Parts: sequence; structure tokens; C-alpha cells
Amino acid sequence: MKSIFTYIFLLCAGTTFAQTQFPDFLTGTWKVEGRNTFEHWALEAPTVLKGEGYEVRKNDAHKTTEYLSITYKGKDIVYTATVPGQNKGKPVDFKLVRSDSVFIFENKAHDFPKQIIYRLVGPNELKVKVTDGGLKGFTLIMKRVLPEMPATPQAIDNPRYDEALTRKLGGDEYGMKSYWLVILKTGPVTILNKDSVSTIFRGHLANIERLAEARKIIVAGPLGKNDHNYRGIFILNDIKTLEDAKSLLQTDPAVRSGLLEPEIYPWYGSAALPEYLEAADKIWKSRP
Repeated sequence: MKSIFTYIFLLCAGTTFAQTQFPDFLTGTWKVEGRNTFEHWALEAPTVLKGEGYEVRKNDAHKTTEYLSITYKGKDIVYTATVPGQNKGKPVDFKLVRSDSVFIFENKAHDFPKQIIYRLVGPNELKVKVTDGGLKGFTLIMKRVLPEMPATPQAIDNPRYDEALTRKLGGDEYGMKSYWLVILKTGPVTILNKDSVSTIFRGHLANIERLAEARKIIVAGPLGKNDHNYRGIFILNDIKTLEDAKSLLQTDPAVRSGLLEPEIYPWYGSAALPEYLEAADKIWKSRP
């Protein structure tokens, strides 16, 4: 595959802009490893998550253990938990204080917990830590419960549904799958030698083409001028864990040299997205 992306970056110095992220990656149902305990989150608006903690018992009875929400209150993102039989049924708020590789919600005035910490281990795995901010607490591993494929034609709403294609692309019941979204921003390193910079970015473009050929990068492109020092994006395909995504990005000489710095987020999109690559390779006329 020749060049399928027009991908030009203008190097510029500047400071990194720290942006609070909303944890919409929680959307869906998560099961605690080794238990019949679940959390279900639904995105009711771009910045409103509603959740429920519940248990499923032997007779399939559903028992709600807590009501949850994550939303903005003023300028703060707040995690609210209401536990039946605790705190006189009143909600307890935890303010988001960190939102990079982990999401930390904190309420130092509460007895226990004082912190609820969500760490995304992979697109479909969470590590959740509930703690007093010190030694007291516990950690849970939660796995995303993926929808099962429709078992019979009667269960299928889409008359054009192609089960074989869906399975080939790794799609779920909704024709969706998990990816990694990478935002590339100006890195911490400045190289003054223009020839060195040109060599690094030629390698950057060649690496994009190589990973596109392998269908590991399925989207790449530059961002317009902005105040965040954001330079461009990738969408990574068929990468299981965050660590695997980080390792893959180290094959990019611009990332490895520090000229570009990646921010990595889970993203849930159409499983058909990689199918456009074949057409994309037929519509470019000249290299940038």
C-alpha cells in the first residue's frame, strides 16, 4: 500500500495543555472478576453518565447495590454514589482530581472510601481501586460484558445484516468494536537541525504507511491549529492492551525522539472502519 494519508505536521514550540477528560469509556456493562457483581453505565448526554451497581443471584434475581452518576457540577466532574442502607440514603460526591492514565475521584471528608480509582487496563478491562487514601481498601478487576451475536434471524432488526462479515470484522451485536484513539501533541524535545527533523518525519510517514498496510493504523491525519498543541490523530486497530498500544507507537521515530507525544484513549466505533482502507489507496493522486 502506498501513501494513504496526507499527513503533514508543522513543528512549533509550546507548552502542553492539560485537559480534563470525561470518562465516557465506562459506557457499557462491567463484571467483577470471580463474582456475579456488575456495574452498568449509560451515556445519557455527552457529559452525563448514569450507572448502577448490582448483583445477579442464583435465581437470576437482580439486586441493586448502588446508584451511580458522573456529570459536571459547576466546573468539576463529579462521581456520585447512593448506596441503599448507607449514609441515610443520601448521595456522596467524589470530585475528579486526575484524568490521564487513571481516573481518580476523591472526597477527603468522607470516612470510607475517600478515593475511587478507575484504571483502564485494556479496551475491555478495568482495574478499580476503592481506598481510604492510604493502606485500607480493595482492588477489583472488571471485564466488559460484550453483547452476544444474535442467535436467530428473528432476533435481527437489520434486514441487510451480514453475520459472516460482522464476525470477520470483529463486530459486536451493534456492529461496533473497541479501538485506541491516539492524539499526538507537540513533544517535550526540540531539535534545531532541520535535516534531522526532516529525516525523523520522513520516517514518521513511512511508519504510518507500514502500520496501515498491516491494518494496525486505520485512521491518521493532522489537526488544524489549536490552543492545545494537538498535532494529529491515529486510530489503532486490533491492539489488545494499553501497553501494546504504547509499544506500537514507539516504532514511530517522531514519538521515539520526543518530537511528538501521544495521549491514548479507548474508543468504540464501527467495526467496518478498516474496510475503507482499500478505497483510500485508490484516490490519492500525489504525495504531499
